[in-house]
Amino acid sequence: MSNAEAEHVSCLIIGSGPAGYTAAIYAARADMKPVLYEGLQPGGQLTITTDVENYPGFPDGVMGPEMMDLFKKQAERLGTDIRYGMVTEVDFSKGAPHKVVVDGNKEIIAETVIIATGASAKWLGLPSEQRLNGSGVSACAVCDGFFYRGQDVAIVGAGDTACEEASYLAKICSKVYMIVRKDHFRASKAMQQRVLQTPNIEVLFNSETDEVLGDKMVEAVRVKNSVTGEMRELSVKGFFVAIGHTPNTGIFRNFLDMDEQGYIMTRPGSTYTNVEGVFCCGDAQDKTYRQAVTAAGSGCMAALDAERWHGARMAGLPVH
Repeated sequence: MSNAEAEHVSCLIIGSGPAGYTAAIYAARADMKPVLYEGLQPGGQLTITTDVENYPGFPDGVMGPEMMDLFKKQAERLGTDIRYGMVTEVDFSKGAPHKVVVDGNKEIIAETVIIATGASAKWLGLPSEQRLNGSGVSACAVCDGFFYRGQDVAIVGAGDTACEEASYLAKICSKVYMIVRKDHFRASKAMQQRVLQTPNIEVLFNSETDEVLGDKMVEAVRVKNSVTGEMRELSVKGFFVAIGHTPNTGIFRNFLDMDEQGYIMTRPGSTYTNVEGVFCCGDAQDKTYRQAVTAAGSGCMAALDAERWHGARMAGLPVH
């Protein structure tokens, strides 16, 4: 397909969720006529989250899917063309405008591209874990730990994030069982010491999760000791998985600078990538905070950066 036959757009947003929808809201208000492709999971990770109580403006809390539906409706009302589809290929090698392929056959030429593809939590792969996801199973202690204050919980992981989340849970929960697969942590010494010195954290080394137990809600977790073979049931109400996230950035690998984990690197204090006219926001570039409110904030930044860059380019001014 030639460039003449391809669809030309001013602003293409790849991915939805708080970052993508917020970028769309700001881009639409700037008359950039944004086109947004929702991707494989329209609305992002919040669509598998139940109660959200830490997003400003919802004093009584809100269900994750409902909040994402509100974001989407606002973006549409302001003029965003929201489409269901998956970006399968990009070519950022020739400079702006950039070529993007959707669903393997539709070609788009975009003056600016905003990447909001997010990151996916890594899971253990247990059927019970997925069945009870959002009903006691979570991949974000900071997001959901509040619901288990005063109760017993378990967390799986051995790195800095797992130790940090275990420490956070210990402040609000009665007891935290930390399930570690090997006989040692992967976390820094400082984080290890923080966990080991916290009285209500019990670390279970050489342990693997055999099953998450419960009918409609988490009631317990069955843990197997890999050395002795002993099975133990832990009575818990919350089960947190903290074994990492995978940024959904694979299709950009040949063009954009990334860290060793695949997170897209942006210029400090901005959403600029190393390619002119391509911006990145949300969890695709943020491995530190990973909150809905920070993703939305960076979506705003991406739209403002894209608008200013595009305006300068159209006026023949230096772009940076």
